[in-house]
Amino acid sequence: MIRFLKALVLLPVAVLVVLLAVANRSPVTLSLDPFSREAPEFAVQLPLFAVIFAAVMVGVVIGGAATWLAQGKHRRARRAFRREVSQLRSEAERLRAQSRTGSTLPSLPPSQTPTF
Repeated sequence: MIRFLKALVLLPVAVLVVLLAVANRSPVTLSLDPFSREAPEFAVQLPLFAVIFAAVMVGVVIGGAATWLAQGKHRRARRAFRREVSQLRSEAERLRAQSRTGSTLPSLPPSQTPTF
């Protein structure tokens, strides 16, 4: 079912991409020199669809990198929570093993006794 839905979405997208490439195959000059239109230092003749696809790919990469960097604090917090869970589980296991052997739990000092 998922394969069918994926094909249902990707097939029209692929058709649109091919139509865009066929309709925009005439060469354009890509120049990175803003000062000289007649004799640019660096200019390349490319089909227009290649320029469009390259711009989209660069946008996707920049957007993905920005998202990955923005989510760094969430990944760091998740790692800290996993470490804390691991420590709490090991402490719970230690206390269970200690209660099974019959030893008493350590009592709190009078200054830390909870009052309700």
